[in-house]
Amino acid sequence: MVEDFLSQQKIDYTKRDVSADPCAARELINRTGKMGVPVTIINDQTIVGFDQVKLKKALNQKQKISFGVSITDASKITTQQGIGTVFGAYIGSVKPDSTAQRTGLKPHDIITELNMQNIANASDFEIAISKLRQGGRFSIVFLRGNKKFSNEGIFKQ
Repeated sequence: MVEDFLSQQKIDYTKRDVSADPCAARELINRTGKMGVPVTIINDQTIVGFDQVKLKKALNQKQKISFGVSITDASKITTQQGIGTVFGAYIGSVKPDSTAQRTGLKPHDIITELNMQNIANASDFEIAISKLRQGGRFSIVFLRGNKKFSNEGIFKQ
């Protein structure tokens, strides 16, 4: 049910099987004290079971901190393209008039650093973005083709 709900909301998510992943099982128990029920974690907010009201509230909070990009692990894309493994957050699309667009990011760029924090994959980028605050300044380093760029911006919705 949670998967259907998130899909209908067009929200990307990661599903982890606690029966096959001991680290995921420990994280679940540490966060909730329970195991074996659907658990959704959005912005460090843990939702146990299918509580649609809490899910919508958490999704609204998550959308408020959007940087304006769709991303995936750069290593997956660069390996598929046969150019070797490059670590970072690969940009699939950039939302018009978003913080990302105002910063100069474009599709196919690879974000490698945000606020002096190395970005090795999409998860690292999401964690770094969650630390930004409305109106706060940030620095970003990204690759475009074979060139490295850095820029600064102000996080605005």
